[in-house]
Amino acid sequence: MAIPARRLIAPFLLAASFAHTAFGQVPDGRDVVGAARDLYASARYDEALAVLNDLRPGDAASAVSDRKSIEQYRSLCLLALGRGTEAESAIAAVVTADPGYLPGDAEASPRVRTAFSEVRRRLLPDIATARYAEAKASYDRKDHAVAAQQFRQVIALLDDPDMGGKHADLRTVAAGFLDLAVAASTPPPAPKPQVTAPAPPPVPQPDPNRIYTMLDKEITSPVVMRQTLPHLTPSMKAQAKDRGIIEVVIDEQGRVTFAAVRASVHPVFDTELLSAARDWRYQPATFAGKPVKYRKMIQINISRDQ
Repeated sequence: MAIPARRLIAPFLLAASFAHTAFGQVPDGRDVVGAARDLYASARYDEALAVLNDLRPGDAASAVSDRKSIEQYRSLCLLALGRGTEAESAIAAVVTADPGYLPGDAEASPRVRTAFSEVRRRLLPDIATARYAEAKASYDRKDHAVAAQQFRQVIALLDDPDMGGKHADLRTVAAGFLDLAVAASTPPPAPKPQVTAPAPPPVPQPDPNRIYTMLDKEITSPVVMRQTLPHLTPSMKAQAKDRGIIEVVIDEQGRVTFAAVRASVHPVFDTELLSAARDWRYQPATFAGKPVKYRKMIQINISRDQ
């Protein structure tokens, strides 16, 4: 939806004073839009746009910050000139470069911030999907530390109020992959030195309504007692992917109460895998020695040697 120019021009004298000190500044102190900023403050909007059109982002380390500063000023100039549709494109460039950015009270007027929110609500669902694909690619490359950071960013985007609660299922999947990435990238803890232990604190009590994961402290993971996988026929193996992932919830008795395929191996095998999961049994996870519900992500590796 294009932003009506008449709606946004009114607050620009106020926005200009804010922009003079806030926009265009990057973390290392460089002022990449100094000349354009001064022209804008003098209401010479066409000249400011000409300067901005000649600017180029700096090196790779600063390119995102530079691009965001340039497009921020471009959007202000375009809106001041009554070119609302072009201003929307400039705002979209800012949001694409930094999806988490939203001008604060000290940076822009309420109507300018509303314009940013309208563009973010339109773009964030697609940006979150693309960022998830990048995180999943890092995980598939076994770059687990990078993938963990990217999945955290995806979850932060999906929790943003401007998402409007969209892609709730994607958040569940991203959280599961975050668990796996953290587990794969976390080194084993160093042995603790022997010290005289103080008086033990009160024993914590588990929450009976909570489903714990490997990220919860003081959780002892469930132990497999029966976890038989279905047979993969030669015809299915020829079309199957090398690995898949199934998510299960294990109750306090070690039974599987929920199962879902999060990364498919083969459609027929997936169905048989879900059916087999109903009969899997575990020694349940424990919290302070007491059985608890536990969410587990299991990776299925397909061998092609036979």
